[in-house]
Amino acid sequence: MKRYRQTLAEVVSLLSPVETTWMDEHSAAVVTTITNLPIKDDYSRADVNALLADDFDVGITMIRLVLGMSKDEFQLHMAERLEGPGGTGVTRFHKQNDVFLDALDALGLREMLAGLVHRPVDWKDILTERLRFGRGSAIKGQKRGRRLEDTIEKIVKDVFGENGFDTRCRFVGSSGLETEKTDFAIPNKDDPRILIECKAYGATGSKQTDVLGDIERIVLQKRSDTQLLLVTDGMTWTLRMNDLRKLIEWQNTGKITRIYTQRMATDLEEDLKQLHKDHSL
Repeated sequence: MKRYRQTLAEVVSLLSPVETTWMDEHSAAVVTTITNLPIKDDYSRADVNALLADDFDVGITMIRLVLGMSKDEFQLHMAERLEGPGGTGVTRFHKQNDVFLDALDALGLREMLAGLVHRPVDWKDILTERLRFGRGSAIKGQKRGRRLEDTIEKIVKDVFGENGFDTRCRFVGSSGLETEKTDFAIPNKDDPRILIECKAYGATGSKQTDVLGDIERIVLQKRSDTQLLLVTDGMTWTLRMNDLRKLIEWQNTGKITRIYTQRMATDLEEDLKQLHKDHSL
């Protein structure tokens, strides 16, 4: 494989969004529950009890959406009202049903639910949007990263074969005593000649700084003659230019062999084919 010296402008020009869906099975179940909830002027304790009895996890998620609370906030407020040991989960709900419903009443759940239902804005849309921006944003991040990994895995498999690599593993470092995480180790995690790390980002950049630490740990652990390829994408990089500039610097000094984006999939495949020959794999 030939040696590259990439530029910031070159990589930025090849960035593209990493699209995925925000909804998983749990979110879909919550949306179904929201849609099927009967519209009433007032909601009784029996209504709340039925919501939780049907599917506790789904019901609790919907309740948190109505209250506009995060999981941690909700558990804290419930713990303050559920005195003594026993937690705030399904076991407490079944063992101390009246006490549990009292705590939800104290939080104003039924009044807030009735208020939401009768707002001029569609209450279903409000709860669905809260779900999308809360749980949904985390799911999108997970799926975005996995989608990029799956795309790269197909390329790696085409070049090196079904058993020619280890994936999502810890490779053995140069000392033979320590290991570090990587997405792909070729031909295997025990003696890798090539390492591939995948990082994808979309609308939020809360974890982008972690990329530098992840890559640096790999660089410190790998043998100097082991090639490290970084595959990344997502338009949020344009808001984190200093981090991207640092990665370009590492590429220029040989710590990273080459940086790829989705639009460089053909380049990645060609380079892997050349590395396959170079290492006689």
